[in-house]
Amino acid sequence: MFDIGGPEVMLILFIFLLLFGADKMPELARGIGKSIREFKKAASGVEEEVRRAMEEEPVKPAPKPVGAIQQAAPEKPSPPPAAD
Repeated sequence: MFDIGGPEVMLILFIFLLLFGADKMPELARGIGKSIREFKKAASGVEEEVRRAMEEEPVKPAPKPVGAIQQAAPEKPSPPPAAD
């Protein structure tokens, strides 16, 4: 997809070195590493939730209580009387 080789990586590292300086590089690398770990942790949590949801049995609707009053279906209108 990105097809980044050795020379490209070296160029990127050189640009980071120029932008942030040598003293900030270890701090920047730790921050990037921590961000990647947090992202992976969140992604695995979401994946686990999806797996758990797929393994659950579907929820069945609760049965109606015995003796419950049922609403009558609306009556169909009667046809108009025939004209004589």
